[in-house]
Amino acid sequence: MRIGFSVPQFGPFADPDRTAAMCTALEALGCDSLWAADRLLAPLTPSEGYPGGQAMPVRYGTHLDPLLALAVAASATERVRLGSSTLNALWQPPVVLARALTTLDLISHGRLDVGIGLGWMREEYEAAGVPWQGRGARLEETLDVLDAVWRSDPVVHDGPLWTIPESTVLPKPLQGPRPPVLLGGFTPPALERVGRRADGWLGASMPLPHLHGLWAVAVEAAERAGRDPAGLRRVFRVNPEVTTSETDPAQTHHRGTVRQLCEHLGAVCATGTGTDEVLVDLQLATDSPEEYLDLAAAFMAELSRIS
Repeated sequence: MRIGFSVPQFGPFADPDRTAAMCTALEALGCDSLWAADRLLAPLTPSEGYPGGQAMPVRYGTHLDPLLALAVAASATERVRLGSSTLNALWQPPVVLARALTTLDLISHGRLDVGIGLGWMREEYEAAGVPWQGRGARLEETLDVLDAVWRSDPVVHDGPLWTIPESTVLPKPLQGPRPPVLLGGFTPPALERVGRRADGWLGASMPLPHLHGLWAVAVEAAERAGRDPAGLRRVFRVNPEVTTSETDPAQTHHRGTVRQLCEHLGAVCATGTGTDEVLVDLQLATDSPEEYLDLAAAFMAELSRIS
């Protein structure tokens, strides 16, 4: 089991100097990866509820840009992988996104994992001037453009949404043939896309029966596409509600003591091939950098014990 933490970038952690110092400290704890999230705005009266049925955290209205936050993390670390979980890929033209991600891969000396998805909030799409309808097809062509820019020389693309005339687009990413691409999502079409064309899945800590059902969709899609599902990575995010006393075992996929939460994450990863990764996002658990790092150390110790 690989162990990752969130890049501090929301609410009281939305300060580049603080972000850099905390990323350095998180790497020193021995973690394997750091992941930045993506939020464009926090509507005061959202049209749809926050996933999980709770109110949207107020601190999501204060945030650093995910790719720039990863650039800060890259400059503050030397070893850890750096990823996005999850970058909303459709808010900018894919050729622009490819350029930014290539630059980030070069800045990080080939440590970038590209985690992208569709998001869930209509208001962000409206603010970005991007249609809400047709998101799946837009993501498919975005992946096509990214592959064209990263893999081809010269680059050419002619699709329903974007056209790139035969062109030179350099430099290429340091990682070849391209940085790993992981896709988020929790619907059958999203998992089918993971199996058919991604390097892995950005999942979440969840009850095991739900996980088994979703992952079966990706496995079947990979097999139909002639791909080996055992080669797909899985990264399981948890935004933990940490308690001091033990809670109902049915809730330990998101709520409980550090030991309960880690034991559930261990059980989730035990369903894979030994290459799974956990992503612990502690930005909703505390306002204090010191407590954040103390909690991260506690998760590191417990996850290392059971892995």
